[in-house]
Amino acid sequence: MTLPSRRALVAVLLAAAALLAAVVVLEQRDEAPLPDTPASATPPSAAQIERGRYLALAGNCAACHTARGGSPYAGGPGLATPFGTVFASNLTPHMQTGIGAWTSAHFWQALHHGRSRDGRLLYPAFPYPSYTQVTRQDADALFAYLGSLPAVAKANRPHALRFPYDSQFALRVWRALFFTPGVYQADTGKSAEWNRGAYLVRGLGHCVACHAERNALGATSEKLELSGGLIPMQNWYAPALGSPAEAGVADWELPHVVELLKTGRAPRASVQGPMAEVVYLSTQHLSQPDLQAIAVFLKALPQTPAPPAHKPIERDAAQLARGAKLYEQHCADCHGDSGQGAAPAYRALAGNRAVTLFSPANLIHVVLGGGFAPATAGNPRPYGMPPFLQVLSDADIAAVLSHIRASWGNEAEPVSAVQVLRLRGGE
Repeated sequence: MTLPSRRALVAVLLAAAALLAAVVVLEQRDEAPLPDTPASATPPSAAQIERGRYLALAGNCAACHTARGGSPYAGGPGLATPFGTVFASNLTPHMQTGIGAWTSAHFWQALHHGRSRDGRLLYPAFPYPSYTQVTRQDADALFAYLGSLPAVAKANRPHALRFPYDSQFALRVWRALFFTPGVYQADTGKSAEWNRGAYLVRGLGHCVACHAERNALGATSEKLELSGGLIPMQNWYAPALGSPAEAGVADWELPHVVELLKTGRAPRASVQGPMAEVVYLSTQHLSQPDLQAIAVFLKALPQTPAPPAHKPIERDAAQLARGAKLYEQHCADCHGDSGQGAAPAYRALAGNRAVTLFSPANLIHVVLGGGFAPATAGNPRPYGMPPFLQVLSDADIAAVLSHIRASWGNEAEPVSAVQVLRLRGGE
């Protein structure tokens, strides 16, 4: 073996030893005993149970832990990930198949440390990297609410993950690299309202699970808070919440931010795709003070500077002409000849940030599958856009979107038929 090869081998061995040492340290930290009070000694009050119900809505727990048409919180459908499928567990108080044998300390351990009752490490598809910030008081209220639900006998499905991601050792390594437990610490330099919003967004709301990029091992990047990212497997782009070019709201009026979270629509935007589900199942149910706190926090996010000017965009004149004709045939009746829309029913396309996002993924999804805002108490009969999945070809969709992204002052890259094909096929 040559000297450089030996040095490389030594470097690899030292790195492996350092990683194993970090794993050991993390294991020791996570296994510290947690105090608990027996449930029989202090039965939960009605107020604590109601508080837990509200927090479960804030955390959107039902989205994963309730199957379509199934019993509430009795386990949900599989969550597809790049590493396989993870199945949400039964959270009802059934003694054998649910969490009926758990104590509030076990539940706190799951939220705060990502460990099950038996010490088994949980997969971060259960967003404990965010839930670790939840206070013990709120964790206990959640546990009290779940304990008040009807017990449902429904066995948990085993995860279907590929090797080596299906091993506890792989999880230990992942946690050593990417997870640090820690309850939310208030920023004393900020207002109580800002801190409440930060606690909800960073903790129970787990907004970073969608609005941040993920690395090759599925960990979110926190270099720039809520800086946007493509949602794995779903392939919707969750826009950056600190970017004026994407979904930043720093220059919005505060009531409009609250309105968007409460109803799914506001004067300058509406929600669709995965965010429509979040509004429908979660944020529309939050109190006015909590929605305002979230809005205050989002408006105060550091704003990313505008991207540097790019070289002139190359466009295909034939594609644009084809797109203009398709737009006239299928889109102009609602969105207007000049993309001006018809408020409040039909959104303007001219100057619309959702149209000019660098990623056309959301636009492609909307044209393929239709665009629908959530039906909320504040907007019970939202206007929708029909799907064109069986009406337009991949080349047609690419052409009409390229036309829209290049018209009425919009300046965005054209869309290719290959991009449409990938999303049509679920890639």
